[in-house]
Amino acid sequence: MTQDVPDERAWKARLDDGGKQIGIDLDQSQLDLLWQYAQLLRERNQHVNLTSIVSLEGILTLHMLDSLSVAMALGDSRRLMDMGTGGGFPGIPLAVAFPDKDFTLIDGTQKKIRFVSEAITALDIRNARAIAARAETYTGEKNFDVVLARAVSSLADLVRDAGRLLAPRGRLLAMKGKLPEDEIGAVPRGWRAETTRLTVPGVDAERHLVALSRKSA
Repeated sequence: MTQDVPDERAWKARLDDGGKQIGIDLDQSQLDLLWQYAQLLRERNQHVNLTSIVSLEGILTLHMLDSLSVAMALGDSRRLMDMGTGGGFPGIPLAVAFPDKDFTLIDGTQKKIRFVSEAITALDIRNARAIAARAETYTGEKNFDVVLARAVSSLADLVRDAGRLLAPRGRLLAMKGKLPEDEIGAVPRGWRAETTRLTVPGVDAERHLVALSRKSA
C-alpha cells in the first residue's frame, strides 16, 4: 500500500485544515475517529474490494474531504440517508462531523454494507446505522429531510428511486463531478434543481452539488 502521507499527525492536521476551509471545525476526537475509519477501510480492503482509493492521501482528499464538502448544504436537517454509501462515504465523515444529526446508510452490496456496519459498531458512532438495501426497495422508516447520493445515479433515477423517501419539504442532494447539464434538463416535472459548485481542499477536479426539491414545497 502507498504510504504517501507521512504519519497520523500530518494526516489529521491536513484533515483539520481542510475541514476549516470547508467550514467545519473538527475536534480531536472527531479527527481520531476519521483516522481510525481510514485504517479500518484500508485493512478490510486488502481482503474485500471496498474502494479503488487505497492510499492515505486518496482517502483523505477523495473520500473524507470530498464527503465533508457538502456540509454547509445540510442546513438544519435532522434525518439523513446516504444512498449507495459504498465504503461509507459521504455518510460516515458527515455523521462524525455532525453528531446531532441522524444518518441511515444504505447499499445493495452486502460486503460493503457489512463492513460499514461493523465499523460503525467498532468505532461507536451512535448517530449512524447501516442497512443492506437499495433505495427503490427500501422499506424502513421514511420522511428523510435529506437523501444524499454520491455519484450513484442520474438525477431522474434519483427522483424515481429516492423521492418517495423524503419528507414533504425534503431534498435530494446529488454529489457530481462536472455540472450534469443533460441530467438537469431531464429532471422530472414537479421538481426543481439548484446547483452549487463545491471546492474540495486538495482536489483539482470539478465538483458540483445538485439539490432537488419538489416545486409544490
